[in-house]
Amino acid sequence: MDIKGMDKDECVLESAKNPEEGGFELKLDNSENTVFLRADKIDFKNWDIQLEKHLTRAWSMDTESHTRSEEWEIDLAKLEIRNVIAHGTYGTVYKGLCDGQDVAVKVLDWGEDGIATEAETSALQAAFRQEVAVWHKLDHPNVTKFIGASMGTSDLKIPSKNNPADVQNSFPSNACCVVVEYVPGGTLKKFLIRNSKKKLAFKVVIQLALDLARGLSYLHSKKIVHRDVKTENMLLDVTRTLKIADFGVARVEAQNPRDMTGNTGTLGYMAPEVLDGKPYNRKCDVYSFGICLWEIYCCDMPYPDLSFAEVSSQVVRQNLRPEIPRCCPSAFVSIMRKCWDAKPENRPDMDEVVRLLEAIDTSKGGGMIPDDQTRGCLCFSTARGP
Repeated sequence: MDIKGMDKDECVLESAKNPEEGGFELKLDNSENTVFLRADKIDFKNWDIQLEKHLTRAWSMDTESHTRSEEWEIDLAKLEIRNVIAHGTYGTVYKGLCDGQDVAVKVLDWGEDGIATEAETSALQAAFRQEVAVWHKLDHPNVTKFIGASMGTSDLKIPSKNNPADVQNSFPSNACCVVVEYVPGGTLKKFLIRNSKKKLAFKVVIQLALDLARGLSYLHSKKIVHRDVKTENMLLDVTRTLKIADFGVARVEAQNPRDMTGNTGTLGYMAPEVLDGKPYNRKCDVYSFGICLWEIYCCDMPYPDLSFAEVSSQVVRQNLRPEIPRCCPSAFVSIMRKCWDAKPENRPDMDEVVRLLEAIDTSKGGGMIPDDQTRGCLCFSTARGP
């Protein structure tokens, strides 16, 4: 029997030798016949050639599939890490350089090696892949531009504090990183703190609010729920344009709201349903946006004198919300109250919020201070702010 050209997957060569023929037993798939052949008549060299061609073809197809599904993956060798920008719950942010462009590199650490189970790590990595596949397609002036990501950090070199020439990598094996544009103006939170005494002109308040509203409206249109909307996660560029950042807990919105549960976000900005552990959807971002509106207008901190437990209990059980200054324009107050309504279904969608903000007339002031003055607002008897 001539077996040259036969696919090696189509037959199995058994080690049981036939003593009468001096050959090996060769069993054919989908056949009840057993054929005995002489070992010296089998063309193993041709088999090896055919097998190598088959494996090369399979490897090539797998590589192409890998490239197609992970076009967002960045070559970490292109990154030059400079210094630490910030530390957060989900990792560390570094300033760096990539192909001549200033970038921010966030290393996400899902737990120290040995802490998370293999199943937990796999689930987190799968979710990360899904979200990054969406992030890399985002393109909006009020959302930080995504540049790339990596499922590993083994090739990421961090300069030593004492000797910049000395680079090292000390990240856990399950860490990953996200690379986005570097926004030089700092966080919105710091900008508000700097203006805590003199406050902001009303037209500036509306401009910042509109930037944030438009960015969130865009994310929601892409089925992305940020889940941690707060002034610390908003960046300002050199022209004071606001850009939404920090997708550390962002998630592609689930088809079933019950799939989205758990305490995510920062306490003072968290919607009642999230604090109460109930299912939630993109309306949790609308609630957080309402708290941000108050903070932008007042340049103050919500609930500065309450503990975490008190905030959680009173927001859910007693409908606690930040105190609105008497001088706040009624149209602005109305938007805040709609956004932080206790019932998610009563809150407006972010595209409606954009329209409401665009309709506010800022030509006559109406904010904490007139455009041409810098004195403190008379709504507060004493200067307030963090």
